[in-house]
Amino acid sequence: MYSYIYRHRVRYRECDPMGIVYHTHYLDYFEAARTEALRAMGLAYKTVEARGLFMPVIDLALEYKRPAYYDDLLEIDTHFDTVPRVRVPIGYEVRRAGEADLLVKGHVTLCFFDRERGQPIGAPAAIRALFERAMNGTGGGE
Repeated sequence: MYSYIYRHRVRYRECDPMGIVYHTHYLDYFEAARTEALRAMGLAYKTVEARGLFMPVIDLALEYKRPAYYDDLLEIDTHFDTVPRVRVPIGYEVRRAGEADLLVKGHVTLCFFDRERGQPIGAPAAIRALFERAMNGTGGGE
């Protein structure tokens, strides 16, 4: 497993009239968290696109447990449990920094998609190798 903690300070504009983080903002938090997690393992999304690949979302789900509020510092634990083949399943757990209570949990599944052929493909060997190194704790760095 590879895990990455992304931190985000809740902004006023992300809250609804009740002062609670509006539910759809968690999708933005998840996107930022996975982008930075991939970058930390050595796989910048910009590099993926330069190879003619996209990684579209094909499945997602969120489960809201407790609310987050304006100015909360959130920690989004982003974890990859398997080396991807075609699909890239990613799990998320959101907590206030320094607290144990789970606020939101969810998952997103991406797939590798060949832009030129217009269809899903298997993960390129170099990308699989980056995931393997990250999951074995031997670092990334593309």
